[in-house]
Formats: sequence, structure tokens, C-alpha cells
Amino acid sequence: MIPEERTYNGAVPPPGCPAHGATPLQQDDLRRLFGPEAEADPAGLYEKLRAEHGEVAPVLLHGDLPAWLVLGYSANLTAMRTPSRFSRDSRRWTEFQEGRVAPDSPVLPVIAWQPTCSFVDGEEHRRLRTAVTDGLNNFDRRGMRRYVTRFADQLIAEFGSIGKVDLVSEFAEHLPMLVMTQLVGMPEEYGPRLVDAARDLVRGTETAVASNEYVVESLRRTMDRKRSDPGPDLVTRLMQHPSGLTEDEVLQHVRSVLLAANETTINLIAETLKMVLTDGRFRAHLSGGQMTLPDALDQVLWDSPPFMLVPGRWATGDTELGGRHIKAGDMLLIGLAAGNADPAVRPDLNQPLFGNRSHLAFGSGPHECPGQEIGRAIAETGIDILLTRLPDLQLAVEEEELVWRGNWMSRHLTELPARFTPRVAFQPQDPTTTTSAPVVSTPEPAPHVPPAATVPPAAPAPVVPAPVVPEQRRGWWAGLMAKLRG
Repeated sequence: MIPEERTYNGAVPPPGCPAHGATPLQQDDLRRLFGPEAEADPAGLYEKLRAEHGEVAPVLLHGDLPAWLVLGYSANLTAMRTPSRFSRDSRRWTEFQEGRVAPDSPVLPVIAWQPTCSFVDGEEHRRLRTAVTDGLNNFDRRGMRRYVTRFADQLIAEFGSIGKVDLVSEFAEHLPMLVMTQLVGMPEEYGPRLVDAARDLVRGTETAVASNEYVVESLRRTMDRKRSDPGPDLVTRLMQHPSGLTEDEVLQHVRSVLLAANETTINLIAETLKMVLTDGRFRAHLSGGQMTLPDALDQVLWDSPPFMLVPGRWATGDTELGGRHIKAGDMLLIGLAAGNADPAVRPDLNQPLFGNRSHLAFGSGPHECPGQEIGRAIAETGIDILLTRLPDLQLAVEEEELVWRGNWMSRHLTELPARFTPRVAFQPQDPTTTTSAPVVSTPEPAPHVPPAATVPPAAPAPVVPAPVVPEQRRGWWAGLMAKLRG
């Protein structure tokens, strides 16, 4: 659960924190990346920081923990591409080592060290990363498209005869997880409950711990089944990979991939649909054939990356970046959105960037997102199916009425109401026709999920059910997204 924001008590900043940059700053002068002002207009905050500090700015996280926010495009690439200077091992963080990170700090789920390729460098990174990339790269895109088509049709069938839909809660928030459970090798029945659990987990609510336990326990059950019934899925591939991953390494990597793909693809689908429905230029281009859907996705990845920033990198020694003196153990926040808007590379933000994939949305360097093509395929195919089935889809409210909820890492479109001519309910594709897609073994029933108010009983059963998630304040997500393009 996200604790209340704390007010700085006026003490002298600890040695090595960003308050001791090239030009000494009082901690009261540092801008916070949390709170109503920061969350209401993060892009505006980034530009204020750029004007005040240049390519790298000192900032404060929850609990007034100091960090450096990298704003420049070039500086971001440098931080992501030079692990010898900026490591992914969060155990290097001075704030950790000196005991200044509270046990309930909301930054912990994102930066606490895990046995995954996202938190290691060098040979160990190569070993783990090879297993993940091999597992993800073997998926057949045509098979994935069949899965996306099938689940998109199922979702459209639920609202197609009504003539109206919230494209966030009824489409974007469900499609990625439904597809990913198939690629991971989980029973299809787990999909709807995992949607609830994953979204609850990343919001940092009071039920997030139970939701995380549900995700982990579901993965353990899947791993147990795959030992005797392997298949062409990610769990099996990681368990059988010659890199020799331990059971915990397999579980943590699958969890990270599952949650990362879900959260980022939800945002990518929602923002792309919003652009198509609200920007006349893009709708005209799409219908007139002058811009493809992949072009539209790239424009969104430039303007509204699924994560605005990701933690992080930790300085391996005293160094310099963007004119700032960075001390050993300082944390850097990779500013994906700020770097994409750097005037040095985009002097005119209104200029279309069709087909330009040099954005930072998927990162750069050795930690570039290994599953970016899967996320793009789900988003591209899902949106294509939706616009094909409902060609007269229109925004049902004024654009000015759309609302986002944000946090220090990302912004979420809360609703995208749309209307269309009601259609006869679509018949979802027969799953037996998905012969090119990964074949998943016969599913077992998913664990029962009680209402959110129900406290799971203290029983010896291994399954810890996740609550049915009520509508709550959106939060943020942990794991695997310090992924970076090189």
C-alpha cells in the first residue's frame, strides 16, 4: 500500500545524494516526482526540470529519497548503454546500504533486487537474458495473431450488440493478459482472474500482496504441471533451457514477463486507440492508407511511452553525466518520455514520426526490452481487429473530458468511452483452429477467488487466492522494464 507522502524535515541531505551536485542545492529546492502536482502533468514537470538543470536533474522519490532523473536523449542512451558505469544491481544504492529506505516504501516493488536478468550485469546477465530471449523469440507470430483474434472477438462479443463500450476497462485491460497466459502456458481459465490480480498488484493497494501471491501461486502450479506435461510455451522453454535456470529464476522471469507485457501493452493499446479516435489527422491517414497501424504505434511510443520513466541505474563509481557529478551508489531514473521529447532530437513535437523507431520507449543497450515485438504484435493485431469489426467506432465524450491517473512511473487513461452501430454478437474463433499457436495442456480449474472483503483463511493449502479487485486508485508496477535498445 502506498504510504502517505512525507514532508522533508529540514535535515542536511546525506553525502552522495543529488542535493550535492556540481551546484549545491537545498533539499527543499528539489522537485518531487510524486504527489498531485507531479502526477497531474508529468510532461510539464520534466520540461521545468530540463529548463532548471539541463540533461540530468536532481529529484526526490517517495519518502524524499534522492535520485537523478535523466532528461536528455543522449544522456539516457549513455546511462543505458554503459553498464560498467551505471549498473542494474539495485543493491548498490546508497539509500539501501545506509538503511534509509522504509520497509513499506512504494519504490521497493520496483527496485528491490530479484534473481532476474533485469537486476544483473555481465556474464550472469548474459546467461539469464539468453534464456529469456530464446524463449520469447520462438513464438510464431501467426499463431499469436490467432490467439489475439480469438480473444479480441470474445471481448467484442460481450459489448458488440450494445453499441457502446469503455475501451480501457472492457478491452485494453483484458486482451494482453488473456494472450500472455497462452504464451506462458497457463490454463485459459486463469486469464480473467489474472487480469484483476495483475492490475491490483501494480496499483499498490491494500490487496496487492494477496494479488501477488495469487500470481506467484498460479505460476508455481503451472510449473508443477509442465514438469510432467511440457509444451511449446515460455515456462517449458525456460525450465529446459541449457542456461540451467533455477526454479526460482524461472518463476521470477515468467512473473516479470507476464506483468511487464500486460501493463505496457494495456497502456499502448489505450493510448493508440485514444489517438485514433481523437486526432483527425491520424484517423484520416489510417483510413486513407497514408499511415499504417504500426506507424501509429510508433507515434504513440514517441509521445506517450507506456512508462514515462523507469528505475534505474546505479553508479558503480564517481562519474559525470550531463554535466552533473554523480557519486558512487547514486540512483538514476531513466527518463523515457523526457528523452523522447528532448529538443535536441525533436525540435517540433507536432512533427509526425511515422516509421521512426529510434524512440526510447523500449529502452536501449543490454537491458533492452526482450518482449517488445510480442507487445507490439498484441497491440497491433488487437486494435486492427477492433477497428475492422467496428469501423464506425467514435469517441462518446469530448476529448477534454478524458481523465488520466498518474504516478511517478506512468500515466493511465482511466476510461475511453466509445460508441458504434450495434452488431450481431460475434462468434469467437474455435480454439481448436489455433494450430500454429503454442499448444497448452488441458487446463485445470483456476483457484477460487473470493470477494475483496474476504480474508483468505489461514489454511495449509498452497494456493493463496487473490481478491476480486474493486475499482481503486491506479498505481504502478514493478519489474523487468529497465529494458533498453542498443
